[in-house]
Amino acid sequence: MKFLIAFLLVISTVAFSQELNCKVSINMDNIPISNRDLLSGFDRAVSDYMNKTRFSNSDWQNDKIDCALNILILTASNDGNFSAQVVVTSQRPVYKSEKNLQVLRINDANWSFTYQKGQALVSNQSSFDPLTSFLDYYADIIIGFNEDSWDEFGGTPYFNRAFNIDNLAITSNFSKGWSRSGMYSRQALIEDILNDKYRPFREAFYQYYYGIDYYVNVDKKKGQDKIVSTIETLASLQNKIDLLGSVVLRTFFDANSGEIVNYLNGYSDKSIFQILKKIDPSHTAKYDAILISN
Repeated sequence: MKFLIAFLLVISTVAFSQELNCKVSINMDNIPISNRDLLSGFDRAVSDYMNKTRFSNSDWQNDKIDCALNILILTASNDGNFSAQVVVTSQRPVYKSEKNLQVLRINDANWSFTYQKGQALVSNQSSFDPLTSFLDYYADIIIGFNEDSWDEFGGTPYFNRAFNIDNLAITSNFSKGWSRSGMYSRQALIEDILNDKYRPFREAFYQYYYGIDYYVNVDKKKGQDKIVSTIETLASLQNKIDLLGSVVLRTFFDANSGEIVNYLNGYSDKSIFQILKKIDPSHTAKYDAILISN
């Protein structure tokens, strides 16, 4: 039985009602000074919502997930309409280590919402709200990916919740950023995650994090082999479907390309970096740098 099972059993002895430890920052440099008071206290409202809302159906049994929302306000109007760009990040600890691994890094450039100063934020999964539904969606994405990194397909219940939120959103008056368009959309991300043709990706996702846990705690070389096996699985998948157009694959490499280079530094077969350049061309410079240095 894999050593991670023991870890999960240990941390399950401590129960938490909420799942997230979310840091929220807000930047209003792009909007007029006269409009900034409209969002006074907004960062605290969002932080309280993310950290005090229960996003699962039962008490959370694991450590809270460290994550962050960095919100850049792009436009603001006196009637309470806003647009923003949000960088969503999350991390999880390496098993039995003080090291942390980044799990998510998403740059979402199209969030439109309404807000009135002092407004109470209340979760309602059965109806769409351009503010709280956005927060619910990313809470479910954060938790889902975290669970997938510890347990193969463990995040499915949360991804299903995110899918339901997206279905409500795309028929609303705030569908921008939700429906498929451009390089990134919330619909494209969640549909990729749940699409059966990407099942090998989710299997590889779990193996990747298991490989790093193995690297740190058991055997460096065997851990590297598991990470390489993940990359080879993705390369094989690319031969069957258009991975270069995959939002979920791009999301994975945006979060993990740096860690991949770090953990495969010194790996005997440098051809793996040529494979990475093929399936993740947007981070070619990182892979070229390691090829040149070795």
